[in-house]
Amino acid sequence: MIYKNKIKNVLIDLDGTLLPMDFDVFLKGYMQSVSNTAGDVCLTKEAFTKGLWAGIVKMMQNDGSSTNEDAFWAAFSFVTGVSKQIADPILNEYYNSKFGEVKEYCGFDKNAKILVEKLKNCGYSLILATNPVFPKIGTFNRLKWAGVDFDSFTYVSTYENSSYCKPNLKYYEEILAKFNLNASECLMIGNDVLDDMVALNLGMQTFLLTDCLINKNNEDLSKYEKGSFEDLFKALDI
Repeated sequence: MIYKNKIKNVLIDLDGTLLPMDFDVFLKGYMQSVSNTAGDVCLTKEAFTKGLWAGIVKMMQNDGSSTNEDAFWAAFSFVTGVSKQIADPILNEYYNSKFGEVKEYCGFDKNAKILVEKLKNCGYSLILATNPVFPKIGTFNRLKWAGVDFDSFTYVSTYENSSYCKPNLKYYEEILAKFNLNASECLMIGNDVLDDMVALNLGMQTFLLTDCLINKNNEDLSKYEKGSFEDLFKALDI
């Protein structure tokens, strides 16, 4: 095991980590798919998409004054003039049905399920630390695509229960505070240098999964423990 401090809690990213994808391709496919529900709330696709983007931006900028869910709907409603009461049931129905077509923009890696099962069997407390811009149902479905059981995690960050987004350090601080966790006893596993490796700044241990690496700032990666799933299994001795 390469980790010097005892790890009790493992935080794991979803998109590009447990669920292989090119995030830009996935996002484009998702926006095209979900915008087909625009007519159900009497909006053009352009207006609906503009509202979605406004909501996403508002969540990414959230300062903790509301949940991401409330931030999203405030921005969406302001831009489109359509209330949450009208649009939310439509989106919920989308996630329960048509969202499945977006799966084609994702890959699959059997090691995702193996990793989660190995960690559980070793007694680690698992947290799904995915950027909380999707509702619970959307996150549940993406985990299902990855072949991973939602109930494997003691906590899953979603837009309903979170008030910040990555790479804001307060996203991680919020999780630590909720469960009274010691940062040095936590390991963050993710594929995005900016969003996931920032946890190092709080004293967490990290592992950069490089299969779907995102390094927007072309940062030097030499300071990070990194590699494939197999490298991660070796690093954890599992």
